[in-house]
Amino acid sequence: MSNFIKELQWRGMVHDMMPGLEEILEKEMVSGYVGIDPTADSLHIGHLVSVMMLKHLQIAGHKPIALVGGATGMIGDPSGKSEERNLLDETTLRHNENGLKKQLARFLDFDEKVKNNAELVNNYDWMKNFSFLEFIRDVGKHITVNYMMSKESVKKRLGADSKMGMSFTEFTYQLVQGNDFLELYKSYNCKLQMGGADQWGNITTGTELIRRKTGGQAFAVTCPLITKADGKKFGKTESGNIWLDPEKTSPYTFYQFWLNVSDEDAEKYIKIFTLLNEQEINELIIKHTEEPHLRLLQKTLAKEVTIMVHSEDDYEMAIEASTILFGKATADSLTKLNEKTFLAVFDGVPTFELPKICIEKGINIIDLLAEETKIFVSKGELRRLMKDNGLSINKEKLNDMEAVIDTKYLINDKYILVQKGKKKYFLIVLV
Repeated sequence: MSNFIKELQWRGMVHDMMPGLEEILEKEMVSGYVGIDPTADSLHIGHLVSVMMLKHLQIAGHKPIALVGGATGMIGDPSGKSEERNLLDETTLRHNENGLKKQLARFLDFDEKVKNNAELVNNYDWMKNFSFLEFIRDVGKHITVNYMMSKESVKKRLGADSKMGMSFTEFTYQLVQGNDFLELYKSYNCKLQMGGADQWGNITTGTELIRRKTGGQAFAVTCPLITKADGKKFGKTESGNIWLDPEKTSPYTFYQFWLNVSDEDAEKYIKIFTLLNEQEINELIIKHTEEPHLRLLQKTLAKEVTIMVHSEDDYEMAIEASTILFGKATADSLTKLNEKTFLAVFDGVPTFELPKICIEKGINIIDLLAEETKIFVSKGELRRLMKDNGLSINKEKLNDMEAVIDTKYLINDKYILVQKGKKKYFLIVLV
């Protein structure tokens, strides 16, 4: 078995670790799990650190378990948060669980023929029939209130600075999570729980519960919380989360996120979010330092993560789409893009809607742009621009003032891209 901990350490993925973990990992095949919040039917890149920990665990010959927190998702975890979560119904939870498994299958091998195959479990399955009396008898009596109060996540919420306080529901969260670890320890001989640094308190409650109830030994390892060089939260943009589901975040937008990270972040992220080995990464860092303007680290990071999460084809389309705004593109480049990618590239540009009938018989370019859409305030302004070769339709220069625009100009049977000069874009949508 390859050394799982040493792999995580050089990648900067170990924050805290319980003693004895390395020894047991070398001695036997260990089952280890991470918990995943099921509040959506897609993972976002904030989940990727935990998923990569599971992936490295499986590569090292151990057994990864992804636990969907169906029951805990109904409660809300106080760790590092100031508010409770919205509660979910069972139908939504099951839908979300199915979506998450499909995505996890891109990272983990669930094939039952594999000795250390991945498993997906949902804590709702063992918690739904657990009565309150059974829970306080079988779980609650083994962990003291003093122990629970000593956890940093609880202290923060109960401290003098906290305006929110903490509900009993959230206070019991660490017991529910601790019981998950106990359940997996009994059912899967699971001896390891992994998570973010903010989960250390909850995870160690599980190891303590296992020790007190069974006399057994379990372990914890946490990864540092990923931040950006500017201190802002990783994975969040002005428009929200960067999702792994291409319907929620297009592969082009996903690719651009990684491409646009800072040099400092790229050096950190390429270790965490790719499977490139230490020598390959060190060589890339040296080359990048010599010629930072080529952005080799960012380009390699964006390529590796986009292919791993989506596909080689999606990566190629993201490259093609990138040339449209930042390189020499043609009308042919536009037609190669699917509608989602096309709209992602031109997200935020001024849009004008017209009935499709307007162009079915053909319409003069001047009338279309200066009268029907008002992209130009006057015909004179448009004529001057065309005379100076400053107008492009679908990335092709157009200076013929008698040109007729018809359905042949439509991209994806719906769009016409208008460009003033080099940087001003407008989109005509035919409905």
